[in-house]
Amino acid sequence: MRHVKIIGTGSYLPENVMRNDDLAKLVDTSDEWITSRTGIRERRISAGESTADMAYEAAKRAIWSAGISADEIELIICATMTPDCFMPSVACMVQGRLMAVKAAAFDLNAACTGFVYAVATASQFIQSGMYEKVLVIGAETISKIVDWEDRSTCVLFGDGAGAALLSSTEETGGILAATLSSDGAKQSILYCEALPLSNPYSKLVGEKNKPAIIMQGQEVFKFAVRSVTETMETVLRKGNLAREDVKFVLAHQANRRILEAVAKNCRIPMEKFFMNLDRYGNTSSASIGIALDELARTGDLNPGDILILVGFGGGMTSGA
Repeated sequence: MRHVKIIGTGSYLPENVMRNDDLAKLVDTSDEWITSRTGIRERRISAGESTADMAYEAAKRAIWSAGISADEIELIICATMTPDCFMPSVACMVQGRLMAVKAAAFDLNAACTGFVYAVATASQFIQSGMYEKVLVIGAETISKIVDWEDRSTCVLFGDGAGAALLSSTEETGGILAATLSSDGAKQSILYCEALPLSNPYSKLVGEKNKPAIIMQGQEVFKFAVRSVTETMETVLRKGNLAREDVKFVLAHQANRRILEAVAKNCRIPMEKFFMNLDRYGNTSSASIGIALDELARTGDLNPGDILILVGFGGGMTSGA
């Protein structure tokens, strides 16, 4: 039986750091207000790096970590909701820069759940026998779709990229179970409109403002706690695992209060939830990939350790 394992990880964060005190110069907020409500102290903001630039850097590091060459990769999937252009895809841009000449490439958008969706999709391609090695990337320049005058959203987000290389294996273990879900009926609680476009048959009246993230914070909080709790319970059941088996939970880094509520609901100690949102904020589809790479480099992982990757995001979407 073909199993799927992660053989390498990588991440990239812009050097430019925006601290809470810096945000207090832009909007009516403070370090204490942001930290107490979110757990975020600073975030990285692109000073010129594009989504493809960051995706490429994270991908290079994942390839190096895996000890393979780019021409061994057969598929590249990039999860993003902030591509640099309508076409080509970020994945195709990365494929070209890597000179991964054998790889097909495409993007997918599941908002902040994107990395989990991409890993699940990649694992299906591998288990089917279609591909042996797949590069998964989550990359975002969220800073370009944030309203920097809206203190309810601009304090939350940051830019970055995370990547993982998946490979087929005959060994037991690897990805034990996955679950994905969506709830489009709740799309209005977290969204970002597209650019205003028209054609000869459809003229726009007036001009729209630049697209920006719109969020109903309380509704998103309730959805996140419920969906992440249910998703974690589902993936444990599908994997025939007990909560006590879990070594680490790599959850989407959105808000510390959300993760504390999930930990309580699932009866999993908060100490098992890997956290870096205090340094990076919410990097959307990049957050879980970044966390995975950071955890892998701590030396705290051993063969056989059970990890849960779990996310939620606009759509609404969730997955583990």
